[in-house]
Amino acid sequence: MSFFNRFFTKDKKEELDKSLEKTKSGLFDKLARAVAGKDSIDVEFLDELESILISSDVGLDTTVRIIDRIEARVAKDKYVSAKELNDLLRDEIVQLLSENEKVELFDWLPPEVSKPYVLLVVGVNGVGKTTTIGKLAHQLKLQGKKVVLGAGDTFRAAAVDQLKIWAERVGCDFFSKGMNTDPAAVAYETVQYAQNNDCDVAIIDTAGRLHTKLHLMKELTKIRNSANKKMEGAPHDVMLVLDATTGQNAIEQAKAFTEATDVTCLALTKLDGTAKGGVAIGISDQFKIPIRYIGVGESIEALQIFNKKAFVEGLFSGEQVGSA
Repeated sequence: MSFFNRFFTKDKKEELDKSLEKTKSGLFDKLARAVAGKDSIDVEFLDELESILISSDVGLDTTVRIIDRIEARVAKDKYVSAKELNDLLRDEIVQLLSENEKVELFDWLPPEVSKPYVLLVVGVNGVGKTTTIGKLAHQLKLQGKKVVLGAGDTFRAAAVDQLKIWAERVGCDFFSKGMNTDPAAVAYETVQYAQNNDCDVAIIDTAGRLHTKLHLMKELTKIRNSANKKMEGAPHDVMLVLDATTGQNAIEQAKAFTEATDVTCLALTKLDGTAKGGVAIGISDQFKIPIRYIGVGESIEALQIFNKKAFVEGLFSGEQVGSA
């Protein structure tokens, strides 16, 4: 049984739905006003829908793709009512979210990867990167995995201490070479520590600096090469952490990091504190990189594996365009 099936309980579903309330309220209030008094989906409404989706931080490129799909569906199937538009939007968003992955990523440790499984975590300062690492370590501990956290953010004041506190809170191993040391050396020795201490998972933090793409690329390349030198194939994943409350700025950060390194998955934090949850749709569509985790609260349990169907159900549950 997958981790998702064991831990995505009714309480987790309710937590997700609650975290989407601000996004859902803003989106459907606007749609309700746009569709009021209309008995068909016309050009004027599609123009208004485009503005609504862009203002909900879905993003221009993704919005255009959704509008094009709806126009094609309306021309073919003659959708006219408000409820049908509601269903149509839901279908198209699910389809977009489905296109960036062929399988659901609910289990962390691929059977073909010999342990330790090495995860490199990247992202700018302030997005909740270290907190996400701590919450992820907690979830892995619940699965019975032995985890070590590597303090590769050696430049930010208190970053090492913050990660150490999380390791102590979770009850997992911790590796550090202290402040102002070489992050690549930390990566190498964290993998070495994981191998020597029979760890299942090594999670390596990195500095959240975005000075220039060239600088970022050089630093991340050095860290990756160092981990791979110690263990061929490492890191097995590079997870980019983004803050949902920053909206389109999160998309700009994703552009910078995907150009600098091979990002393989995403974590979207602070989804509960924003009306900009539509950014999850835009990021997923534009970068074709799976969102693996979403942050839906402050508690240590409030990090959920992202499930596109549950996300869209939470966004549309109990709502109908024109019902307001």
